[in-house]
Amino acid sequence: MKVKIFLLTILLGCLVSTMKASSLKNEEHYDICIYGATSSGVIAAYTAKQMGRSVLLIATDEHIGGLSSGGLGQTDIGNKQAIGGLSRDFYRRLGKIYEEEETWKFEPSAAAKVFDDYIKEAEIPIIFNKRIESVTKENTQIKSVTLVNTYGSTRKKRYVTAKMFLDCTYEGDLLALAGVSYTVGREDNSVYGETYSGFQLPEYRKQSGYHQFPDGVSPYVNPEDPSSGLLWGISEKAASPIGTGDDGVQAYNFRICLTDSVENMIPITKPKGYDPKKYELLIRLFEAQPNDRKISSYFIWSRMPNRKTDVNNRGAFSTDMIGANYAWPEASFEERKKIFEEHLIYTKGLLYFYVSDKRVPDSLRNFVSQWGYPKDEYISNKHFTPQLYIREGRRMIGEYVMTEHNCVGTEVVDDPVGMAAYGMDSHNIQRIVVDNMVKNEGNVEIHGFKPYPVSFRSITPKRNECTNLLVPVSLSSSHIAFGSIRMEPVFMLLGESAAIAAVQSIEENKAVQDIDYRNLKNKLLERNQVLSVQQ
Repeated sequence: MKVKIFLLTILLGCLVSTMKASSLKNEEHYDICIYGATSSGVIAAYTAKQMGRSVLLIATDEHIGGLSSGGLGQTDIGNKQAIGGLSRDFYRRLGKIYEEEETWKFEPSAAAKVFDDYIKEAEIPIIFNKRIESVTKENTQIKSVTLVNTYGSTRKKRYVTAKMFLDCTYEGDLLALAGVSYTVGREDNSVYGETYSGFQLPEYRKQSGYHQFPDGVSPYVNPEDPSSGLLWGISEKAASPIGTGDDGVQAYNFRICLTDSVENMIPITKPKGYDPKKYELLIRLFEAQPNDRKISSYFIWSRMPNRKTDVNNRGAFSTDMIGANYAWPEASFEERKKIFEEHLIYTKGLLYFYVSDKRVPDSLRNFVSQWGYPKDEYISNKHFTPQLYIREGRRMIGEYVMTEHNCVGTEVVDDPVGMAAYGMDSHNIQRIVVDNMVKNEGNVEIHGFKPYPVSFRSITPKRNECTNLLVPVSLSSSHIAFGSIRMEPVFMLLGESAAIAAVQSIEENKAVQDIDYRNLKNKLLERNQVLSVQQ
């Protein structure tokens, strides 16, 4: 038996050696490997190439630019003074398309062109439709990653080695594979001494857009009979004390590009899988608000150039598919595909419900009926965005955790790599029953504070976990602070800063946590990054 085991060991050793030798044929070497072709990933790749480094950008599908080219044309800024570097350059390049100095409102195709220009100008090598299957580490350094097809067969593999890695995914997929600490959901307020993380039950306010049901809306299939069961989309979970932490994830939706140009319009039609029962709560909301028939009470219907829109969630029942996304951050790509399809059917179904169901008030039905999908957008994706709005995925627990104390200015970091300026903003997380009434839970909107610096340490993992990885998107932050930081302009400027830090780490031959911050700061300022804002 011992002899057999010994022989088996030799055979396995030879097999491993053969595998290692054969893998060299498919092995690619770069200074910096960037996972995620989001806006942050494209800007990071462009930055590193500008600085003379070899770069690889890995896209899990064929879409580049994330939300910025995926329908989010109504830019969430907070304060334009806080946006510098290549992030500002992006909006100025968009301005040239529309013959303006800069623009913060744009069509998806215009943003896609700007990102494509960055890729072509810097000759950035990009791999499409691949995901990282596994990570090889030595001590605290990532040595290589193994790539396979995002969908389908995983037999054919590609191997990439690099000196530095950047995780620019919305979900934090690389950091998780690399064994870096992270969290999903909402911290209890007690964790960081906060006020607005954890369970939040907002009051109903008559101002449009506060995202809560008025009192008296029944959650039951038969409005007078609790035993009849709950309507679609309502959770059986009980209310929690305010500030209680949980695994809830703020709702996802699509930023919808429509047009009212008859020549450019594809009509809104019934999607496959359409179920009008999903929108029964919307009818009850109409009934509970008989004097509110403005489209702005049910959608944010932002007008974009060339007779197009960026449609976003507003009110108690809108484009957010509340409670349907909890699994997304840690789900496989196959599971995410199913969640994506559920959101797609819900969203297209909602638009069809508005134009077809006779219970929808005439003024609202007539308004939505004037719009359709644009023929000249998302041509390769049946004229609808391929990008789901991933408002929150994993959040790294790194060297420093940004919290609401940073947002409101009671704590100020001394190692900024960029500024954030938007309010603390969380979309609803669940729809529950409170005192036999349906209520949305999780919405927070706290504004009125100044731009604040984002710490370099918040984009670096703990040094005992990984020393050659930077995370400018799924950065180290509490739930509610992330709700302020998570804006596309900020992701771009943090992507640029992360790339600069990665190059410096290579040049200094140091762990990314140990690079000379003063040197980094000078480089950021040379590239017109904004590290402070005078009010």
